Amino acid sequence: MSVEIREIDSTRSQLKEYVKFGIDLYKGNDFFVPPLIYDEIDTLSPDKNPAFEYCTAKSWMAYRDGKPVGRITGIVNSIVNDRTGSHDLRFGFMDFIDDDEVVDALFNELMRWGKSQGLNSIVGPMGFSDMDHEGMLTYGFDELGTMATIYNYPYYPRHMERLGFRSDAEWVEYRMTVPDRIPDQLQRVGDIVRRKYRLRTIKFTSSKKLKEQYGQALFELINEAYDSLYGYSPLTKRQIDYYISIYLPILRLENVCVIVDADDKLVGVGISIPSLSRALQKSRGRLFPFGWTHLLKALYRPNDTVDLLLVAVKPEYQSKGVNALLFTDLIPVYIKNGYRWAESNPELAENENVQQQWKFFERRQHRRRTAFRKDIPDKL
Repeated sequence: MSVEIREIDSTRSQLKEYVKFGIDLYKGNDFFVPPLIYDEIDTLSPDKNPAFEYCTAKSWMAYRDGKPVGRITGIVNSIVNDRTGSHDLRFGFMDFIDDDEVVDALFNELMRWGKSQGLNSIVGPMGFSDMDHEGMLTYGFDELGTMATIYNYPYYPRHMERLGFRSDAEWVEYRMTVPDRIPDQLQRVGDIVRRKYRLRTIKFTSSKKLKEQYGQALFELINEAYDSLYGYSPLTKRQIDYYISIYLPILRLENVCVIVDADDKLVGVGISIPSLSRALQKSRGRLFPFGWTHLLKALYRPNDTVDLLLVAVKPEYQSKGVNALLFTDLIPVYIKNGYRWAESNPELAENENVQQQWKFFERRQHRRRTAFRKDIPDKL
C-alpha cells in the first residue's frame, strides 16, 4: 500500500494521536523512556507553548492502510535564524517504522513546506528551544534513556545517511559512579575557589522562596551561560515564566545547589533530580489513573540514579573551578540518598570545559547523539 501523509492540526485529539504514536512504536523496548503525554501535547500546542511567539511549526503523520507508520514536525525558529544569518528548517518529534517509502514521504513533505517558507537547509532532531529534546541517538541503543533525551532505534541514523544528511553537531553522555566521599582534589579546588572569589552555596527548603529570590535570575543565567552553544535559542520572558511555573515546584530541593557571590548575585546553579526513567516507563506517559504514583515513588523513595539536568555558570566564572563548589555541595546529598550513579545528560562533544568537570569521577561515556544537516534540494 502507498503511504499517505496527513497534516496534523493543533487540536488536542490529533496531537494526542501524534504523541501516542511516538510512544507505541517502542512498546516492549526496555531502553525507551516515554514523555508525559500531556506535556508533549502542550509543547506542540500554539496556545500553550510560548515558543510559538517566534516559531512556526507544522506536523505530519504518515499512514499506510489507515494505520500510522511515522510522524515528523518542522519548526522555523526565527530568533536562531536571525542570530545566525541562516535559513534553517528544524525537524523534531520524529518517529517512523523501518521503511524507505515512509521516511522519504515524511521528509519530502517536510522539505516542500520548508522550501515554501524560503528556507534552504534542514537540521535536526531539534526542538523549539534547548528546553526540548535534541540529537538523534547514534550510540548506546542498549542503555536506558533519561527523561531529558531522545531514544530511537538503530535504523534511524542509517536512514539519515541514506537521505544524504551529514553530522552537524555531536553530543556525548556519561554515567558516573557516585563516590563514597568527596574526592580530596575536588574538595581542595572547591575550598580555593570559595575563598578566592568569595562565593558561597545556598540550599532552599521552599520552592516559593527559590522562585522569589532566584527563579527569574536562574533562567537568565541559563541564557547567558548557554548563549554560544550550538543552536541555542534564548528563552523569552514568557518562556521563563512558563518553565518556572512547570519545573520549580517539582524539584527535590536538596538536589539543587545555588552559588552566589558576596553580593548574593547568582553565579552558578546545579539542578539534579532522581531518575524518573523507570517510573515513566511504568506510567506509559500517563499521569492518570496511577502514573503519578510511580513518579512520586521515584522522586521520594530509594532510587539508585540521579540525573544531572542542568549546570550553568556565569561566563566570567567558567573554567575557574566553580563547578567544584556544586559537587562538594551535592555529593554528600547523593550519598545520603543512596544514589549509586549519576547521568550527565547530553553535552557537546567539542565542549572540553564541560567534560573536564567529570575528571574527578569514575565514569564511562555510554551514549552519543548527532544533529544531522542537509541542503533542501531544488527539486523534490
